[in-house]
Amino acid sequence: MENYLVRVRPPVHLRAELDIGYKIENQSVYIFEIRPQWNNRSIIRELPVAKATFVKAKNHWRVFWMRQNLKWYAYPPQPTVKKLEAFVRLVEEDDHHCFWG
Repeated sequence: MENYLVRVRPPVHLRAELDIGYKIENQSVYIFEIRPQWNNRSIIRELPVAKATFVKAKNHWRVFWMRQNLKWYAYPPQPTVKKLEAFVRLVEEDDHHCFWG
């Protein structure tokens, strides 16, 4: 994930306006945007972009995107991947404009 961030983060002088981050919670990895709230710049928001959850029984990652209703949905073109690198590649390419809009 660190290699991914090195590639996609905006230049240092723009990071107060827009940045990209990730976090790991249990078996899930989340990718999110970091930006100030539009009407109160002192509040910093993390806006979810993508999620991958490892399913140990099947030895694969389930890929999710967040819809406008703020619920996670399986990514229809490729709902599972074998490696985390494949998940990152899907998010970067975003062929169906699900992750980045």
